[in-house]
This record gives sequence, C-alpha cells and structure tokens, in this order.
Amino acid sequence: MADELRWESQGSTLLLIGDLDRETLLPLWQRRDTLLADKTGLDVAQLQRVDSSGLALLVHLREELHQRGVELKISGVSDRLATLITLYNLQEIIPVTTAT
Repeated sequence: MADELRWESQGSTLLLIGDLDRETLLPLWQRRDTLLADKTGLDVAQLQRVDSSGLALLVHLREELHQRGVELKISGVSDRLATLITLYNLQEIIPVTTAT
C-alpha cells in the first residue's frame, strides 16, 4: 500500500514528500494550478517512491508551466528516479538536478 503524498510551499519552490504514484497523485493533480501558481521549482528530494504515473505527472507539470512561460526546475532527483527518467529516455524533456 502506498504512503501518502504531502507538499510544502517554500518560497518559489514546491517540496513534495512521500510517495508519488498512481494511488497518491490525484490530490496534487486536482490542486496543481493553485499549488504551482507562483512556483518555478519542484523539489522531489523527499519523495520515497515515484512510479511511471508519478513521472508522467512531473513531465506534465513541467510542460504545463512551460506553456505559461515558466521553466520549472525539478531538483533533488534520487538515483532511482533518474534511472526511471533514463529508461523512458526523458532526459531532454525533463532536465533534472540529482540529489547529493
């Protein structure tokens, strides 16, 4: 069973915490316009798990903001998420900064 997904606003960055998967992403999806209205960064360092549905959401959020003229920087990518991005050949679509 998936853990919950939480988020915190930290200035111009939205911090995601928990699991981002098909079972937990609906609340974020429903509130995305409000949550990302003034954001230019998405910090995923505290995500414990991301599945392909979660990755698809990250790609969609980045593209949605891009269409509004905002380049969403996704930071704190774990090795596991970076591997998933590579497996789907999304490195150019979703440029990321890996966690240190």
